[in-house]
Amino acid sequence: MANNAPARVILMLLLAAGLPGACAADDGAAIPLIFDTDLGNDCDDVLPLGMIHALCSRGECELLAVTITKDHPYAAPFADVVNTFYGRGDVPIGVCGSGVTPEEGKYNGLCESADADGPRYPHDLGSGREAPPAVEVLRRTLAAAEDGSVVVCQVGFSTNLADLLESAPDQHSPLAGRELAAKKVRLLSVMAGAFAKVPDDSTGQPREHYEYNVVMDIAAAQKLCANWPTPIVWSGFEVGLNLRYPHESIERDYRYADHHPLPEAYRLYNPPPHDRPTWDLTSVLYAVRPDRGYFRLSQPGRVSIADDGLTRFEPGGGRDRYLIVDEATRPRAIEAMVQLASQPPGG
Repeated sequence: MANNAPARVILMLLLAAGLPGACAADDGAAIPLIFDTDLGNDCDDVLPLGMIHALCSRGECELLAVTITKDHPYAAPFADVVNTFYGRGDVPIGVCGSGVTPEEGKYNGLCESADADGPRYPHDLGSGREAPPAVEVLRRTLAAAEDGSVVVCQVGFSTNLADLLESAPDQHSPLAGRELAAKKVRLLSVMAGAFAKVPDDSTGQPREHYEYNVVMDIAAAQKLCANWPTPIVWSGFEVGLNLRYPHESIERDYRYADHHPLPEAYRLYNPPPHDRPTWDLTSVLYAVRPDRGYFRLSQPGRVSIADDGLTRFEPGGGRDRYLIVDEATRPRAIEAMVQLASQPPGG
């Protein structure tokens, strides 16, 4: 009983404060999770997918679907590579047709890798052209879920979720997209925007940051900000920048497999030694473990996105909050992400 006391105290405080995530199951039930990602544009999209599978193995979440916002045929097969590696090759995968970042990327081609004995990473999906549209996957998945149960984690562009909001009733649900999201989704955890100034690369002086996931599809990000109907917690650029994945883990913690898609993708993107910011990992960590105290939350407010892609936060009540890193909890957050990302399949 004593071992559960801290978690229960934190949960009670969250409930009292009315914070997003306060309704995270205290009965040990797995959180139904949808992962929306621009897989292939950075290695920080691969590590959180490994984290999700570790959390699934621990019974903390259930991966309902993966939807892709990188418009290249190898992005979805590489998602299938990772899912299959972790023993969940049947997870539905949906793709977009946006034309945003249509290049292959530095590591998605691993889905085609072969050794003398055959494919290095067995998987079923040969091309994104064989996968259904992301909006169809999102609508089907949400329609089948319990009301108010799903957590969506978006770590790429807002393309798919913006299209969901504008979707019409179909065979999966008589509800239009916004109403379907309002009925089924409990929380949207987003890696996007910037809510603090960051050092300029050349001068070191603080400056406002135009964050990649926003500026690559500004119109979609604006639609999401204007119309998303449930609480949103944003992990801004500054959060992942201040929590870096130690390259020592890439070099040491994945040796249990002769070939492992996570460290191979990391090396292809930018070889160690370098400590990559954990941008997308932070949104997954909060999405599944909102009550562990890894981050503080801002006061409530409203996020808006200007026509040039700059993110603004207006405090004073509203749907949105953003994550804040405290120096005291920084080591715990990094350790949690490392341990989860490097956990062996089924471990």
